[in-house]
Amino acid sequence: MGERRALLILHGKQACNEEVRAAVQARREAGWDLAVRLTWEDGDARRLVDEALAAGFPTLIAGGGDGTLRDVAEALVRAGGQASLALLPLGTANDFARAAGVPLLPAEALELLDLPARPVDLGEADGHLFLNMATGGFGSKVTANTSEDLKKVLGGAAYFLTGLTRFSEVHSSFGRFTGPDFAWEGEFLALGIGNGRQAGGGHELCPQALADDGLLDLCIVPAAQDVVGTLGTLLSGGILGLQSVSVGARLPWIEIEAPEGLDLNLDGEPLESTRLRFTARPAALRVHLPADSPLLSR
Repeated sequence: MGERRALLILHGKQACNEEVRAAVQARREAGWDLAVRLTWEDGDARRLVDEALAAGFPTLIAGGGDGTLRDVAEALVRAGGQASLALLPLGTANDFARAAGVPLLPAEALELLDLPARPVDLGEADGHLFLNMATGGFGSKVTANTSEDLKKVLGGAAYFLTGLTRFSEVHSSFGRFTGPDFAWEGEFLALGIGNGRQAGGGHELCPQALADDGLLDLCIVPAAQDVVGTLGTLLSGGILGLQSVSVGARLPWIEIEAPEGLDLNLDGEPLESTRLRFTARPAALRVHLPADSPLLSR
């Protein structure tokens, strides 16, 4: 076991979270030198990561939702830091943490500090890094009126593919996808490119993805004649529903061309482009995960 020192970078909204306070205290009583810093605005996570690395902390903890996790992971990798990362999931979705088997109770999550860190991959899209998943589709024309049909089918999942809660219409996009020994083109409703497995609060777009295989899992939902029916299958049928309507592949890189433009969401960060190259960055980060984590291959 290395030096038992860690810095918790905690989302400012969680400053008064008594469960977190108790969990930090429990780790301290177990012999950990655990410091806490709060984020207040954009850019704070990166600054705090840089300060922690300069101060020689061997382990950082990202305390917050998927966005906080992405910010801390990206800053750590960009800084070339050798520190390991632990997750304290405190968001509403916690998609990466849930898929990885990280406990959602703060005290249990912080106990993973005592397990060895395992190398995991990151995904990269034109210089933007993501730990969990890039999702997109639905060309986002937004109004205050959602068709009742769609509302019934989508419910609270309406935002999961694009981060939007209201669609004036769901329409497909044309895309051309190429990768090693893979090519697909056509109209599609949605896509997921996963290092992790789920997005939008538990929707498993890439149910077989592994975070340490050096590959990204691609899931394309082609446009069918019955758009609302396809979405119903997708969102109510779980894995079987998804497999019955989707095209999948597992690739080290993939290029996407979408002449009309593509609206993507990278772990909560919006990105628009007509042409993107996604690549896996193998073993870019060391993360404290359960030994039996479903996202680990070995």
